[in-house]
Amino acid sequence: QVQLVESGGGLVQAGGSLRLSCAASGSIFSISTMGWYRQAPGRQRELVATITSGGTTTYVDSVKGRFIISRDNVKNTVYLQMNSLKPEDTAVYNCTARICSGGSCVSRWGQGTRVTVSS
Repeated sequence: QVQLVESGGGLVQAGGSLRLSCAASGSIFSISTMGWYRQAPGRQRELVATITSGGTTTYVDSVKGRFIISRDNVKNTVYLQMNSLKPEDTAVYNCTARICSGGSCVSRWGQGTRVTVSS
């Protein structure tokens, strides 16, 4: 059974930084795209950033220049470095990973970690 475990959320003042981590464990042959979503209260879930196994990244416009997604393929871990945080970044952040094992690939989700940015 594959699990994604997130860590690193918390409370930070505007302008501060946080680093989220998400580690995949279990029966894993390979992981293709990994990414982070977020959902703020009363808003739709939003794709924040993605990274392929080769390191190609994408970002939603609102975080470009402030957030950096990276991954460690040996540790099966994806990171989200969040800098210059704004109150509008407040949300529950979930990681996702496309995990392949036993000839099939499925998307897995973490349990979510809360980020609160105070003004």
